[in-house]
Amino acid sequence: MRMRYRRARAGLAVTTAAVLGLAGCDALGGGGDAPSGDRAGRVSPSPSPTPLWDSSPSSMAAVGDSITRGFDACSVLQDCPEVSWATGASAEVNSLAVRLLGTAKAATHSWNYAVTGSRMADLPAQMTRAAARKPQLVTVMAGANDACRASTAAMTPVAEFRADFQDALRALRREVPKAQVYVASVPNLKRLWAQGRTSVLGKQVWKLGICPSMLGDADALDSAATERRDTVQRRVEDYNTVLEEVCAKDERCRFDGGAVYDFRFGTDQLSHWDWFHPSTDGQARLAEIAYRKVVAKVP
Repeated sequence: MRMRYRRARAGLAVTTAAVLGLAGCDALGGGGDAPSGDRAGRVSPSPSPTPLWDSSPSSMAAVGDSITRGFDACSVLQDCPEVSWATGASAEVNSLAVRLLGTAKAATHSWNYAVTGSRMADLPAQMTRAAARKPQLVTVMAGANDACRASTAAMTPVAEFRADFQDALRALRREVPKAQVYVASVPNLKRLWAQGRTSVLGKQVWKLGICPSMLGDADALDSAATERRDTVQRRVEDYNTVLEEVCAKDERCRFDGGAVYDFRFGTDQLSHWDWFHPSTDGQARLAEIAYRKVVAKVP
């Protein structure tokens, strides 16, 4: 599936976040005389370039918001980090940490610094805490709360979102310059509205104030409601473009290519406590996407 937000940016080339180090090699071994006789035209093969992206890290940390904390996946209004797509120990989820490190090592060499309710402005502080562990891989999933505000006017401006994400990466690079970063795209909030509104219970829960910019007046289909939702969706697409562009400038950063945004989740992947956060099954799908992207030879 291709990211829908790219339709608005037909001129934006898809950038590759994992850049290969193209180290040169002097095949003749220096400035000696040219070879002659049997050695003429014979050169030693150049060594294969060493990729900057290592698909087998030995430690990892996670930063972000309630999705990475497993909020509302196990019980109402509670974090459930054991089912986190990034660092959870649940066999049902088979988290990224478990897939990469193994169950035993994931318990001692993966750390979850995500905080429920966080926006991109909170990421630099989280990244600073994560960097203290010197992880080889850091996962990032943030941005939904920047769009899920009381109104469209209250959404985080794109320029601020960009500056905060850049600050977060700088905070990591100051302490762990060679750490790898996997960046998940912001989920498709409009699809969440379309799926969750099929539940009478879900719509009642949303009235408590869950993502009102997108989910408020869930049954309203008038032009004002449609424009409001479209405005939120465009902002999410803008955020994903920022994540892609900023990540592309860091040779050890890999964006998911819009895989989370494009994932066509259904109600089974939504928490039946709030019809907004991922269920345990939804967390498992996020783990699958992340693992596929992290171990891919090319992003």
